[in-house]
Amino acid sequence: MATQLEKHRTAIPDHVPADRVRDIDIYALDGIGEGFHEAWKRVQTPETPPLVWTPLTGGHWVATRGVVIDEVYRDPARFSSRVIWVPREAGEAYDMVPTKLDPPEHTPYRKAIDKGLNLAQIRKVEGDVRAVAIELIEGFAGNGGCDFARDFAGVFPVKVFLALADLPMNDVPMLNVLAREMTRPSGNTPEEQGRALEAANKGFFDYLAPIVKQRRGGTGTDLITMMVNTEIDGAPMPQDKLLPLVALLLLAGLDTVVNLLSFMMIYLARHPETVAEMRSDPMKLQRGVEELFRRFAVVSDARYVVEDMEFHGTRLKAGDLILLPTALHGLDDSQHVDPMKVDLSRPNVAAHSTFAQGPHRCAGLHLARMEVLVTLQEWLARIPVFALAEDAAPIYHSGIVAAVENVPLVWKA
Repeated sequence: MATQLEKHRTAIPDHVPADRVRDIDIYALDGIGEGFHEAWKRVQTPETPPLVWTPLTGGHWVATRGVVIDEVYRDPARFSSRVIWVPREAGEAYDMVPTKLDPPEHTPYRKAIDKGLNLAQIRKVEGDVRAVAIELIEGFAGNGGCDFARDFAGVFPVKVFLALADLPMNDVPMLNVLAREMTRPSGNTPEEQGRALEAANKGFFDYLAPIVKQRRGGTGTDLITMMVNTEIDGAPMPQDKLLPLVALLLLAGLDTVVNLLSFMMIYLARHPETVAEMRSDPMKLQRGVEELFRRFAVVSDARYVVEDMEFHGTRLKAGDLILLPTALHGLDDSQHVDPMKVDLSRPNVAAHSTFAQGPHRCAGLHLARMEVLVTLQEWLARIPVFALAEDAAPIYHSGIVAAVENVPLVWKA
């Protein structure tokens, strides 16, 4: 079987200086056994340039500092979303909108998504979201333990989203397989990963095609009906954009908050003093949600360099890809003191890119914030003291969206 270096290594382009080369495989980070965020933090040493080149996963740049990640996200004129996955073969196979569109084409589709996920809409469903959390937690609170990733994080945000979209929970196992192949595509070469992602992308479209057809022209209040009946520039949404738009919403609902919740809970289980601080002051808990998003970013997507340029002391060529590990913005010690610590009183807590920046800033951020806040409020009300099981060995996965399995928590029943 090919080694990590053999299966992804590509020739280093002439414009890449030798001192900028680092072996970084987004899908197999060095040190991942110690934790996803810990593995990325190892990349961000004081000596590491703000942009480095990896010959793995097809060859691409990696932004290592928050200022660079922030600037690239905010400048679609120079850094396009036409290819946002690495390796390039996977990015070219990715076909969901509006994430792969640039303004102004992107703008009306983003407005369509905002129509269903804006703050006012999300506040209307807070009671329903809270009821889902309470039902799940009370289902195992008396047991003295659970696998948090399996029993709560893998169910709660998915159940909430599928209720918003009016889709059946029975479909979740099949959809989870597709989501994994989208965000952590299998394969030993960029070409194999591209084919895996293309197949998963098609799987989402095949699943959604009859659903979208049925709800086109409908009057329902679910998220999908609202999306597919939104006009774009005064006309019905183009047929070729319907499936990509709904598929994006479904993918996001299955894989992001799911994993952030588990990373967050591993930390809290290991830091009872932070949990005690949250319990002591409901307002501190509420304000602390943003600190948790800073600390536990899970997305690493990319941007396509539109033209030759000098950028942060680096020569970039048109067509280069830059990977943006959002974790490295929140963990940048040039912007945050002791960034690996969760500090509920941190002064510049908003300095992160967990939700990205600019025109592609995450449309689901209001729902994500509510889900994290509700989880903490309802969990601590029923399970105020908890810890990781003594033999706990979480299994970490890196990729476009990071993941973690096997999070056994214990408490006094």
